[in-house]
Amino acid sequence: MCTMMVQVLWGCFLLWNVYISSAWITHPGIKARATQRALDYGVQAGMEMIEQMAKERNLPDLNGSESLEFLKVDYVNYNFSNIKIHAFSFPNTSLAFVPGVGIKALTNHGTANISTNWEVKSPLFQDSGGADLFLSGVYFTGILNLARNDFGQPTVELQDCHAQVSHAHVSFSGELSVLYNSFAEPMEKPILKNLNEMLCPIITGEVEALNANLSMLEVLTKIDNYTLLDYSLMSSPEITENYIDLNLKGVFYPLENLTDPPFSPVPFVLPERSDSMLYIGISEYFFRSASFAHFAAGAFNVTLSTKEISSHLVRNSQGVGNILSRIAEIYILSQPFMIRIMATEPPVISLLPGNFTLDIPASIMLLTQSENSTAESIVSMDFVASTSVSLVILGQRLICSLSLNRFRLSLPESNHNNIEVLRFENILSSILHFGVLPLANAKLQQGFPLPSPDKISFVNSDVEVLEHFLLISTDLKYETPVKQQPSFYGWEGLNLINGQWRGKPVP
Repeated sequence: MCTMMVQVLWGCFLLWNVYISSAWITHPGIKARATQRALDYGVQAGMEMIEQMAKERNLPDLNGSESLEFLKVDYVNYNFSNIKIHAFSFPNTSLAFVPGVGIKALTNHGTANISTNWEVKSPLFQDSGGADLFLSGVYFTGILNLARNDFGQPTVELQDCHAQVSHAHVSFSGELSVLYNSFAEPMEKPILKNLNEMLCPIITGEVEALNANLSMLEVLTKIDNYTLLDYSLMSSPEITENYIDLNLKGVFYPLENLTDPPFSPVPFVLPERSDSMLYIGISEYFFRSASFAHFAAGAFNVTLSTKEISSHLVRNSQGVGNILSRIAEIYILSQPFMIRIMATEPPVISLLPGNFTLDIPASIMLLTQSENSTAESIVSMDFVASTSVSLVILGQRLICSLSLNRFRLSLPESNHNNIEVLRFENILSSILHFGVLPLANAKLQQGFPLPSPDKISFVNSDVEVLEHFLLISTDLKYETPVKQQPSFYGWEGLNLINGQWRGKPVP
């Protein structure tokens, strides 16, 4: 009967998977809100999950001893083993928020068809065989208290558990089934008694197993070769009558340095909406920390050969493919060219309603290198490239792409003698637009992971740029697998389970 609990736990890990740990930043970098629609869908999808798992799930053995007075038998020891659920129905099941506490689960009028092996022993006879057990009037209610542990991982505690099966009917099979079915009814009462005593401990055990898996969740995700992303839950969930809010740290770190960036997140408020199942607010701080972490890790320093850039130049771009050779002609050089681009400061992020921009202050150096010699600088220039950021959700990731808005070039005074700023500004703007940005966008296609439970995908997703934060509105869809793992707490599909974890309690 533990399978009835899966609906409840599904509703929980709809909320948990997205996010997890840390408590000393004043404001979150990410906020996640699950609405009542998510819980309602959790009930629906939970039934599909149960259907996949129930056939592979065994219940504990039922055993006991009863006297059969009408047969003048002092006692019959019985044991029901290999108990498997084959069909079930929980028509009245609901999940609801309990403000300040957690999620209340309620199911009643449930039924289940179960097969089992049986064995009986008495002073007069001993036998074994198979039987069918039909349960009806299945009832369960309980509250899942949602919190976080000292490591910032989620915890779930079952409170006020009450579970009961009202009726049980046993039907024996085999050569002597007529005989055994004649005294099956007296055995149904002790079976019900034992079963009802077992239900809440079984469900509690499932919750404890879930907690054991939650305690293994690693709260840092490796994004690339430069950074980690902390999806840490900063406090216990905030629960109202209509939704549950999760406040997440949402900060990037350089791979080798887990020190917080030298700026703090600012508060932001999710709009009061309920049309979607899940809302995710990603603050400007999240992107600023990504910019800072990548800058600190040297991710924005790149040296490209003319061949590498040329391979990304757009065809029919009014002679852009000849730009580098024109530069060579200016200097009357025959050696291979290289372009070195280095960010001088972390790129500046700005989120305003309907407008996401990224300003990149950097220097660009043209170098040449003959065989068996060190690279020699031809000219070095500073520039600021202002780009617009486009956003889309693909699969479980937020994908960004850049397009160049403006390009401003400045030359050191010492270089003003022989170089016209405007001439190089046009040339280098084209190189950035047609060569460098396509390279950057190719890397950005990895996107930022938006964690979700295994087999759950985002559908009907929308991304809005609001004042200092992004708002992602999405529904959820459970994808029925071809073959489900035999236990619902298989977390191997979670996007969060990768990277490294500090393994230290959060302050």
